[in-house]
Amino acid sequence: MLAAVLEDFGRLELREVPAPEPEPGEVVVRIHSCGFCATDYKAIRGLRRNVTFPFIPGHEPAGVVSAVGTGVTGFAEGDEVIIMPSGYCGVCSQCRVGRTHYCERCFTTGGDGPDDVRPGAFAEYMKTSATCLFRKPAGVPFDTAALTEPLSGAWKGMIQYSEMTVGDDVVVIGVGGIGLLCLMVARAAGAGRLIAIDPSAYARTNALALGATHAVDPSAGDAREQVHGILPEGPDLVVEAAGPIEAVRLMVDLRRRGTRWNVFGITTHESFELDGGLTHFLEGRMDASFGTTPLAMQKAIRLMETGLVDPGNIISHRFPLSAIHDAVDTMGQPERNKVIINP
Repeated sequence: MLAAVLEDFGRLELREVPAPEPEPGEVVVRIHSCGFCATDYKAIRGLRRNVTFPFIPGHEPAGVVSAVGTGVTGFAEGDEVIIMPSGYCGVCSQCRVGRTHYCERCFTTGGDGPDDVRPGAFAEYMKTSATCLFRKPAGVPFDTAALTEPLSGAWKGMIQYSEMTVGDDVVVIGVGGIGLLCLMVARAAGAGRLIAIDPSAYARTNALALGATHAVDPSAGDAREQVHGILPEGPDLVVEAAGPIEAVRLMVDLRRRGTRWNVFGITTHESFELDGGLTHFLEGRMDASFGTTPLAMQKAIRLMETGLVDPGNIISHRFPLSAIHDAVDTMGQPERNKVIINP
Protein backbone atom coordinates (compact mmCIF):
# COMPACT_ATOMS: atom_id res chain seq x y z
CA MET A 1 0.00 0.00 0.00
CA LEU A 2 1.00 3.65 -0.41
CA ALA A 3 1.95 5.43 2.81
CA ALA A 4 3.65 8.64 3.95
CA VAL A 5 6.52 7.47 6.18
CA LEU A 6 8.44 9.87 8.38
CA GLU A 7 12.01 8.54 8.35
CA ASP A 8 13.50 11.46 10.26
CA PHE A 9 12.60 15.04 11.10
CA GLY A 10 12.05 16.84 7.82
CA ARG A 11 12.20 13.59 5.84
CA LEU A 12 8.70 12.42 4.91
CA GLU A 13 8.80 9.78 2.18
CA LEU A 14 5.90 8.61 0.06
CA ARG A 15 6.46 4.93 -0.67
CA GLU A 16 4.99 1.45 -0.85
CA VAL A 17 4.90 -0.51 2.43
CA PRO A 18 3.31 -3.86 3.32
CA ALA A 19 -0.43 -3.64 3.91
CA PRO A 20 -1.44 -4.57 7.48
CA GLU A 21 -3.16 -7.83 8.40
CA PRO A 22 -5.54 -8.00 11.38
CA GLU A 23 -4.60 -9.92 14.52
CA PRO A 24 -7.34 -11.32 16.81
CA GLY A 25 -9.60 -8.53 17.98
CA GLU A 26 -8.31 -6.14 15.32
CA VAL A 27 -9.64 -4.64 12.10
CA VAL A 28 -8.07 -3.17 9.00
CA VAL A 29 -9.73 -0.05 7.60
CA ARG A 30 -9.43 1.32 4.06
CA ILE A 31 -8.83 5.00 4.82
CA HIS A 32 -11.02 7.45 2.91
CA SER A 33 -10.21 10.64 4.83
CA CYS A 34 -7.78 11.72 7.54
CA GLY A 35 -7.44 15.13 9.17
CA PHE A 36 -4.00 16.71 9.24
CA CYS A 37 -3.41 17.77 12.86
CA ALA A 38 -0.90 20.39 13.97
CA THR A 39 0.82 17.70 16.05
CA ASP A 40 1.43 15.73 12.81
CA TYR A 41 2.93 18.84 11.25
CA LYS A 42 5.14 19.50 14.28
CA ALA A 43 6.49 15.94 14.14
CA ILE A 44 7.24 16.23 10.42
CA ARG A 45 9.00 19.57 10.84
CA GLY A 46 10.88 18.49 13.97
CA LEU A 47 9.01 20.91 16.25
CA ARG A 48 7.79 17.90 18.23
CA ARG A 49 10.62 15.57 19.20
CA ASN A 50 8.85 12.65 20.91
CA VAL A 51 8.89 10.58 17.73
CA THR A 52 10.34 7.12 17.05
CA PHE A 53 11.23 6.45 13.44
CA PRO A 54 10.00 5.19 11.05
CA PHE A 55 6.56 6.64 11.74
CA ILE A 56 3.34 6.88 9.71
CA PRO A 57 1.43 9.95 11.02
CA GLY A 58 -2.29 10.62 10.84
CA HIS A 59 -4.67 10.13 13.75
CA GLU A 60 -8.01 11.57 12.58
CA PRO A 61 -9.31 8.93 10.14
CA ALA A 62 -12.55 7.61 8.73
CA GLY A 63 -12.98 4.81 6.23
CA VAL A 64 -14.42 1.40 5.40
CA VAL A 65 -13.59 -1.88 7.15
CA SER A 66 -11.65 -4.08 4.73
CA ALA A 67 -10.73 -7.02 6.99
CA VAL A 68 -11.56 -8.29 10.48
CA GLY A 69 -9.54 -10.50 12.79
CA THR A 70 -10.84 -13.47 14.73
CA GLY A 71 -13.06 -12.65 17.66
CA VAL A 72 -14.42 -9.43 16.14
CA THR A 73 -18.22 -9.58 16.18
CA GLY A 74 -19.37 -5.94 16.16
CA PHE A 75 -18.03 -4.98 12.74
CA ALA A 76 -17.82 -6.55 9.30
CA GLU A 77 -16.20 -5.87 5.96
CA GLY A 78 -17.86 -2.94 4.23
CA ASP A 79 -18.90 -1.08 7.40
CA GLU A 80 -18.29 2.68 7.25
CA VAL A 81 -16.44 3.67 10.40
CA ILE A 82 -14.73 6.42 12.35
CA ILE A 83 -11.53 5.55 14.21
CA MET A 84 -10.58 6.78 17.66
CA PRO A 85 -6.76 6.97 17.78
CA SER A 86 -6.55 6.27 21.52
CA GLY A 87 -6.47 2.54 22.23
CA TYR A 88 -7.12 1.22 25.71
CA CYS A 89 -7.14 -2.09 27.59
CA GLY A 90 -10.54 -1.72 29.29
CA VAL A 91 -9.50 -3.53 32.47
CA CYS A 92 -7.01 -1.28 34.32
CA SER A 93 -8.20 0.95 37.17
CA GLN A 94 -8.30 4.05 34.94
CA CYS A 95 -10.33 2.36 32.22
CA ARG A 96 -12.76 1.01 34.84
CA VAL A 97 -13.72 4.55 35.88
CA GLY A 98 -14.05 5.83 32.30
CA ARG A 99 -10.68 7.55 31.97
CA THR A 100 -9.58 5.44 29.04
CA HIS A 101 -7.18 8.16 27.86
CA TYR A 102 -5.24 7.52 31.09
CA CYS A 103 -5.08 3.76 30.38
CA GLU A 104 -2.04 2.07 31.88
CA ARG A 105 -1.55 0.07 28.66
CA CYS A 106 -2.74 2.64 26.14
CA PHE A 107 -1.58 2.97 22.55
CA THR A 108 -2.14 5.50 19.81
CA THR A 109 -2.37 5.10 16.04
CA GLY A 110 -0.49 7.87 14.26
CA GLY A 111 -0.49 10.23 17.23
CA ASP A 112 1.57 10.96 20.29
CA GLY A 113 1.40 10.64 24.06
CA PRO A 114 1.87 6.97 25.01
CA ASP A 115 5.02 4.94 24.51
CA ASP A 116 3.14 2.53 22.24
CA VAL A 117 2.72 4.45 18.96
CA ARG A 118 1.43 2.43 16.00
CA PRO A 119 1.21 3.24 12.26
CA GLY A 120 -1.36 5.92 11.47
CA ALA A 121 -3.68 6.88 8.66
CA PHE A 122 -1.55 8.80 6.17
CA ALA A 123 -1.76 5.51 4.30
CA GLU A 124 -4.23 3.56 2.21
CA TYR A 125 -4.94 1.10 5.03
CA MET A 126 -4.61 1.18 8.82
CA LYS A 127 -4.92 -1.47 11.51
CA THR A 128 -6.40 -0.91 14.98
CA SER A 129 -8.40 -2.57 17.75
CA ALA A 130 -12.09 -3.10 17.06
CA THR A 131 -12.78 -1.24 20.31
CA CYS A 132 -11.53 1.93 18.62
CA LEU A 133 -14.21 1.86 15.90
CA PHE A 134 -17.45 3.84 15.79
CA ARG A 135 -20.11 3.60 13.11
CA LYS A 136 -20.17 6.55 10.73
CA PRO A 137 -23.68 7.99 10.33
CA ALA A 138 -24.87 7.53 6.76
CA GLY A 139 -25.51 11.23 6.22
CA VAL A 140 -22.07 12.38 7.37
CA PRO A 141 -19.42 12.60 4.62
CA PHE A 142 -16.07 10.90 5.22
CA ASP A 143 -14.18 14.21 5.26
CA THR A 144 -16.47 15.52 7.99
CA ALA A 145 -16.39 12.23 9.90
CA ALA A 146 -12.59 12.41 9.99
CA LEU A 147 -12.92 15.41 12.32
CA THR A 148 -14.78 13.43 14.99
CA GLU A 149 -11.69 13.14 17.20
CA PRO A 150 -10.93 16.89 17.41
CA LEU A 151 -14.66 17.65 17.77
CA SER A 152 -14.84 15.14 20.60
CA GLY A 153 -11.96 16.93 22.30
CA ALA A 154 -13.83 20.22 22.03
CA TRP A 155 -16.98 18.66 23.54
CA LYS A 156 -14.97 17.03 26.33
CA GLY A 157 -13.22 20.25 27.28
CA MET A 158 -16.16 22.64 26.94
CA ILE A 159 -19.10 20.55 28.13
CA GLN A 160 -17.88 17.61 30.19
CA TYR A 161 -15.00 19.29 32.02
CA SER A 162 -15.81 23.03 32.08
CA GLU A 163 -19.56 22.40 32.32
CA MET A 164 -20.65 25.20 30.00
CA THR A 165 -24.34 25.98 30.39
CA VAL A 166 -26.97 27.80 28.32
CA GLY A 167 -26.47 31.55 28.39
CA ASP A 168 -22.83 31.50 29.49
CA ASP A 169 -20.66 34.29 28.12
CA VAL A 170 -17.70 32.49 26.56
CA VAL A 171 -14.30 33.64 25.33
CA VAL A 172 -12.23 31.41 23.02
CA ILE A 173 -8.59 32.46 22.69
CA GLY A 174 -7.18 31.19 19.41
CA VAL A 175 -9.62 30.24 16.65
CA GLY A 176 -7.65 27.96 14.39
CA GLY A 177 -9.11 24.51 13.76
CA ILE A 178 -9.58 23.36 17.37
CA GLY A 179 -10.60 26.81 18.56
CA LEU A 180 -13.31 26.97 15.90
CA LEU A 181 -14.61 23.57 17.01
CA CYS A 182 -14.74 24.82 20.63
CA LEU A 183 -16.58 27.89 19.40
CA MET A 184 -19.08 25.82 17.41
CA VAL A 185 -19.74 23.55 20.39
CA ALA A 186 -20.30 26.63 22.56
CA ARG A 187 -22.71 28.05 19.99
CA ALA A 188 -24.65 24.77 19.83
CA ALA A 189 -24.75 24.61 23.63
CA GLY A 190 -26.42 28.02 23.87
CA ALA A 191 -23.61 30.46 24.61
CA GLY A 192 -24.79 34.01 25.29
CA ARG A 193 -22.06 36.32 24.04
CA LEU A 194 -19.31 34.38 22.31
CA ILE A 195 -16.01 36.19 21.78
CA ALA A 196 -13.20 34.95 19.54
CA ILE A 197 -9.70 36.33 20.19
CA ASP A 198 -7.07 35.93 17.48
CA PRO A 199 -4.46 38.20 15.84
CA SER A 200 -5.30 36.73 12.42
CA ALA A 201 -7.97 38.58 10.43
CA TYR A 202 -8.53 35.34 8.50
CA ALA A 203 -9.24 33.45 11.73
CA ARG A 204 -11.50 36.16 13.12
CA THR A 205 -13.54 36.25 9.91
CA ASN A 206 -14.02 32.47 10.08
CA ALA A 207 -15.05 32.70 13.73
CA LEU A 208 -17.72 35.30 13.01
CA ALA A 209 -19.04 33.21 10.12
CA LEU A 210 -19.29 30.14 12.39
CA GLY A 211 -21.14 31.72 15.29
CA ALA A 212 -18.98 34.15 17.25
CA THR A 213 -20.90 37.25 18.30
CA HIS A 214 -17.71 39.32 18.60
CA ALA A 215 -14.09 39.07 17.45
CA VAL A 216 -11.15 40.72 19.20
CA ASP A 217 -7.74 41.47 17.67
CA PRO A 218 -5.18 41.36 20.51
CA SER A 219 -2.64 43.17 18.35
CA ALA A 220 -4.98 46.19 18.07
CA GLY A 221 -4.85 47.10 21.75
CA ASP A 222 -5.23 45.65 25.23
CA ALA A 223 -7.23 42.44 24.73
CA ARG A 224 -8.56 42.49 28.31
CA GLU A 225 -9.93 46.00 27.85
CA GLN A 226 -11.51 45.01 24.53
CA VAL A 227 -13.22 42.01 26.14
CA HIS A 228 -14.47 44.07 29.07
CA GLY A 229 -15.86 46.58 26.59
CA ILE A 230 -18.15 43.74 25.45
CA LEU A 231 -18.52 41.94 28.78
CA PRO A 232 -18.22 44.57 31.53
CA GLU A 233 -18.60 41.91 34.23
CA GLY A 234 -16.18 39.52 32.55
CA PRO A 235 -16.71 36.05 31.03
CA ASP A 236 -18.24 32.94 32.57
CA LEU A 237 -15.85 30.66 30.70
CA VAL A 238 -12.50 31.23 28.97
CA VAL A 239 -10.98 28.55 26.74
CA GLU A 240 -7.34 28.80 25.68
CA ALA A 241 -7.14 27.00 22.32
CA ALA A 242 -4.13 28.81 20.90
CA GLY A 243 -0.96 27.15 22.19
CA PRO A 244 1.45 30.00 23.04
CA ILE A 245 2.05 30.78 26.71
CA GLU A 246 0.90 34.36 26.07
CA ALA A 247 -2.59 33.00 25.41
CA VAL A 248 -2.59 31.28 28.81
CA ARG A 249 -1.50 34.51 30.49
CA LEU A 250 -4.32 36.39 28.78
CA MET A 251 -6.77 33.77 29.99
CA VAL A 252 -5.57 34.33 33.56
CA ASP A 253 -6.03 38.10 33.15
CA LEU A 254 -9.62 37.65 31.97
CA ARG A 255 -10.81 35.94 35.16
CA ARG A 256 -13.36 37.47 37.47
CA ARG A 257 -15.16 35.88 40.39
CA GLY A 258 -16.51 32.50 39.39
CA THR A 259 -14.86 32.33 35.97
CA ARG A 260 -14.12 28.83 34.71
CA TRP A 261 -11.02 28.53 32.57
CA ASN A 262 -9.72 25.66 30.48
CA VAL A 263 -6.06 25.18 29.55
CA PHE A 264 -6.80 23.43 26.28
CA GLY A 265 -4.31 24.46 23.60
CA ILE A 266 -0.88 24.66 25.19
CA THR A 267 1.18 21.46 25.15
CA THR A 268 4.65 22.90 25.79
CA HIS A 269 6.23 22.98 29.25
CA GLU A 270 6.16 26.74 29.93
CA SER A 271 5.27 28.62 33.10
CA PHE A 272 2.75 31.27 34.08
CA GLU A 273 2.14 32.94 37.43
CA LEU A 274 -0.93 33.06 39.66
CA ASP A 275 -1.58 35.37 42.57
CA GLY A 276 -2.50 32.85 45.26
CA GLY A 277 -4.74 35.14 47.29
CA LEU A 278 -6.51 36.55 44.23
CA THR A 279 -7.06 33.06 42.85
CA HIS A 280 -8.49 32.03 46.23
CA PHE A 281 -10.95 34.92 46.46
CA LEU A 282 -11.97 34.80 42.81
CA GLU A 283 -13.15 31.26 43.52
CA GLY A 284 -12.85 30.31 39.87
CA ARG A 285 -12.14 26.86 38.54
CA MET A 286 -9.35 25.75 36.28
CA ASP A 287 -9.80 22.77 34.00
CA ALA A 288 -7.63 21.27 31.30
CA SER A 289 -8.38 18.71 28.63
CA PHE A 290 -6.36 16.46 26.35
CA GLY A 291 -7.14 13.41 24.26
CA THR A 292 -10.50 11.77 23.88
CA THR A 293 -12.64 8.96 25.26
CA PRO A 294 -15.37 6.70 23.87
CA LEU A 295 -17.97 8.90 25.58
CA ALA A 296 -16.62 12.05 23.95
CA MET A 297 -16.41 10.35 20.54
CA GLN A 298 -20.02 9.20 20.80
CA LYS A 299 -21.14 12.71 21.79
CA ALA A 300 -19.29 14.22 18.83
CA ILE A 301 -20.97 11.76 16.47
CA ARG A 302 -24.37 12.75 17.90
CA LEU A 303 -23.56 16.44 17.30
CA MET A 304 -22.77 15.66 13.66
CA GLU A 305 -25.66 13.34 12.89
CA THR A 306 -28.22 15.77 14.39
CA GLY A 307 -26.74 18.73 12.54
CA LEU A 308 -25.94 20.67 15.73
CA VAL A 309 -22.28 20.98 14.72
CA ASP A 310 -20.86 20.50 11.22
CA PRO A 311 -17.06 20.27 11.56
CA GLY A 312 -16.84 20.04 7.79
CA ASN A 313 -17.30 23.82 7.77
CA ILE A 314 -13.72 24.29 8.98
CA ILE A 315 -12.12 22.31 6.13
CA SER A 316 -10.12 24.65 3.90
CA HIS A 317 -7.94 22.26 1.86
CA ARG A 318 -8.04 18.69 0.61
CA PHE A 319 -5.14 16.69 -0.86
CA PRO A 320 -4.71 13.16 -2.17
CA LEU A 321 -2.08 11.14 -0.34
CA SER A 322 0.14 11.43 -3.42
CA ALA A 323 0.31 15.21 -2.79
CA ILE A 324 1.25 14.89 0.90
CA HIS A 325 4.20 17.27 0.52
CA ASP A 326 1.90 19.98 -0.84
CA ALA A 327 -0.31 19.36 2.20
CA VAL A 328 2.70 19.80 4.51
CA ASP A 329 3.54 23.11 2.83
CA THR A 330 -0.07 24.25 3.22
CA MET A 331 -0.01 23.39 6.93
CA GLY A 332 2.72 26.00 7.30
CA GLN A 333 0.65 28.75 5.71
CA PRO A 334 -1.24 31.29 7.87
CA GLU A 335 -4.45 31.32 5.84
CA ARG A 336 -5.60 27.75 6.12
CA ASN A 337 -7.92 25.89 8.42
CA LYS A 338 -8.37 22.15 8.52
CA VAL A 339 -6.45 20.16 5.93
CA ILE A 340 -7.79 16.76 4.87
CA ILE A 341 -5.78 13.92 3.32
CA ASN A 342 -7.71 11.53 1.04
CA PRO A 343 -5.69 8.31 0.61
